[in-house]
Amino acid sequence: MQAENVRLDPDKLGELYTQLGETAAEDVVCRAIEELAVRLTHCERLWRQNNMADLRKNARSLIAIADQIGMSAMAMIARDVTQAVDNEDVAAVASILFRLLRVGERSRTAVWDQQDLTV
Repeated sequence: MQAENVRLDPDKLGELYTQLGETAAEDVVCRAIEELAVRLTHCERLWRQNNMADLRKNARSLIAIADQIGMSAMAMIARDVTQAVDNEDVAAVASILFRLLRVGERSRTAVWDQQDLTV
């Protein structure tokens, strides 16, 4: 199992809390993290089904969600997945997708830890 660096943008989260207030921001963060978990699982399933078109769409949707809550590494890797799909590079898609899954899991945990939220 490879260890992956996680990059969070605390300013993005701080901005969210300033704009929405603590309760609403926590709600947004919780929903985003839940949605990320669902979409990451769906990405893996689509890859196993060799459904590259839907995998690309799903990875693209991860970018906006990850950006919203300051998961910059995850957003960057999701962009890389879409680029690999566009390039029809199956080996790269597999490699980058599984990196996305690792970083996604660690990023979700890091956001919880940073915000002292309960999973």
